Amino acid sequence: MALQSVKFTKISPAGDRAKIDPVRDCCSHGCCPVDEAPASAQKKPVSTAIPPGSIHSQLRIAQMDCPTEETLIRKALGGMDGVQELEFNLMARVLTVVHLPGQLPAIEATIRTLGMDSIALNDEDDGAQQSMPTSNLGWPLALAGMAALGAEAVSWFSWPVWIGAVLALAAIAISGVGTYKKGWIALRHGNLNINALMCIAVTGAVLIGQWPEAAMVMVLFTLAELIEAKSLDRARNAIRSLVQLTPEVATVQQATGGWREVAAKTVDVGQVVRVKPGERIALDGVLISGESSVNQAPITGESLPVEKTHGDAVFAGTINGSGAFEFCVTARSAQSTLARIIHAVEQAQGARAPTQRFIDGFARYYTPAVFVFALATALLAPVLFGGGWYEWVYRALVLLVIACPCALVISTPVTIVSGLAAAARHGILVKGGVYLEQGHKLAWLVLDKTGTITHGKPALTDTVVLDAPEELDAVRIAVSIAARSDHPVSRAVVTGQQNAPQLLDVTEFAALPGRGVRGTVGGRRYQLGNHRLIHESGACSPALEARLGTLEAQGKTVILLTDGQRVLVLFAVADTVKNSSRKAIQALHALGIKTVMLTGDNPHTARAIADQVGIDTALGDQLPEDKLRAVETYARSGKVGMVGDGINDAPALARADIGFAMGAAGTDTAIETADVALMDDDLNKIARFVRLSRATRSILVQNIALALGIKAAFLVLTMLGMATLWMAVFADVGTSLLVVANGLRLARR
Repeated sequence: MALQSVKFTKISPAGDRAKIDPVRDCCSHGCCPVDEAPASAQKKPVSTAIPPGSIHSQLRIAQMDCPTEETLIRKALGGMDGVQELEFNLMARVLTVVHLPGQLPAIEATIRTLGMDSIALNDEDDGAQQSMPTSNLGWPLALAGMAALGAEAVSWFSWPVWIGAVLALAAIAISGVGTYKKGWIALRHGNLNINALMCIAVTGAVLIGQWPEAAMVMVLFTLAELIEAKSLDRARNAIRSLVQLTPEVATVQQATGGWREVAAKTVDVGQVVRVKPGERIALDGVLISGESSVNQAPITGESLPVEKTHGDAVFAGTINGSGAFEFCVTARSAQSTLARIIHAVEQAQGARAPTQRFIDGFARYYTPAVFVFALATALLAPVLFGGGWYEWVYRALVLLVIACPCALVISTPVTIVSGLAAAARHGILVKGGVYLEQGHKLAWLVLDKTGTITHGKPALTDTVVLDAPEELDAVRIAVSIAARSDHPVSRAVVTGQQNAPQLLDVTEFAALPGRGVRGTVGGRRYQLGNHRLIHESGACSPALEARLGTLEAQGKTVILLTDGQRVLVLFAVADTVKNSSRKAIQALHALGIKTVMLTGDNPHTARAIADQVGIDTALGDQLPEDKLRAVETYARSGKVGMVGDGINDAPALARADIGFAMGAAGTDTAIETADVALMDDDLNKIARFVRLSRATRSILVQNIALALGIKAAFLVLTMLGMATLWMAVFADVGTSLLVVANGLRLARR
């Protein structure tokens, strides 16, 4: 246990580091960060660092709905000089391009040649997914549908063929212009996407005289594409709804002392904002006057309002209760906790989850393989198996319709985004689909003690002067040294003195990681630390061991003051276990996850706390390197999660398969660097995360099985001559709608 405490900077597997900003006094309330991270620093691609001399640009592309457009853009831009990396976020319709300076106009021009429009995002964009216009065919599509039905009626009543042909061509022209345009662009770039395949199939049907079917296929495809686009918008709304939690205006104190409503995005750090009863809070800040209860569910997922008074933090998007108060703004609108949550979720959904990477690889080979199979069916099957050319060409056209893997590819991101949105609404910030998927595999959960299982606010229970000369005020020396540390145990020693002594000057103060602190008082060096420190100093004795054993068996943490030769005074403090910890450990055990507690406290205290909450294994006297070794040991027998909130936990958090940061609301570091950030201190959310991960995995498997199963069934039906073109359209786009709807179920959890 180190008495000097700092919030941790997690080192991610990629080696990224996030920096903790100190606090300065800029508005006489001491609430403002020193070096606020610019918005641009939060807009970088999620995958890799930008090469020296390169820049990154983000483009929102309204027409980029599914892997069809992604493949087209990737092929067009991938071969351009100066383009170094492409990263697609289909759900947000955002393309991130790493390129050389001056290349952006050429990139945008290339995108326009693909029939798409792009809008460059600047650093002031808040990251929220903005609404994109969906194609509104309206009455033209209805007219095309009537013409297609007319062509079917002509065929049914055996009227003249030319009437059916005219009606069919009219239906195709009205509903299929966009599809033919996109199909031609795809073929020109050597890409067999769904638009190209549909154009080939419809044209083939026309050439063999299947007028009614060609018309109906094009109308049904266009209608289904429209429905699919609206269904995908529902998935996008799961994230977009988060930004709507923030009011657009705030009541701000003016230089004259008066109050005026201004746009929230124009309010600077250090300004004072007034909040009325029942009003939604517009910005992050710290209370400077008044008190109230605040519903923090949009940020932390807490079910009950939290009492707020002077010095407490409030967050944008939360709802004030019956009181009124004023607060000092600590972050601009674009850098609020809610904005960082939205940005983090959008970054997470842009990163490929393992299942998605597998599906993307599979899809690259699936479409060409089916196209070749369809071509072989048309050219070779009549020779090898007999039958008419007309019959086999028709079957080949049906195969082309089911050759597109859109349903398979889109099923994964929709499911992942829905899961990320559901987690965010419950105060669980998941930093990537990879962690949402891995959660179902967790076999071990390693937990820090202080601030995770316990409240982290220990109280002084015992003060015993052991061996100090009368002329030496050992308690006063110990309190003076402890006052220089911000560790909870040190604060307990200082605040636990009923008659607070006047503090002495302390020089050469330093932390002893995992042991305590040291300082020089009156020209003599002292150390204030734990049982391990006393052992290493050689000042321990059998009598002292017995006394320490008694206190530690009671679950107390003991720290001692030594001058290097003898122990002068003993302090015992006790931390209280959170009420939620017992229930959380039970829930984890019910999920089959084994629990381990790691703490810098002595083994007796560790075991006493572990027994109170039902933890399987407890390890005490853990230095940072010990915690790292423990995580590595358990990782050999399964996936390991690590829960912590201190600097001593950073190496173990980085090594764990999933690192959980406790109480991340308002903490830049936790939100930016943790794999999973629990926005409040409720340990129960880890079990909720695991359940959500298992549900996500289940739906992913269901969607893959649906997409592949229906494709396989229609492949068999087609070869048996039992499938038609319009049935294939229903199968292809209908499957897409099914997997999207199934994935959206997660958003309602």
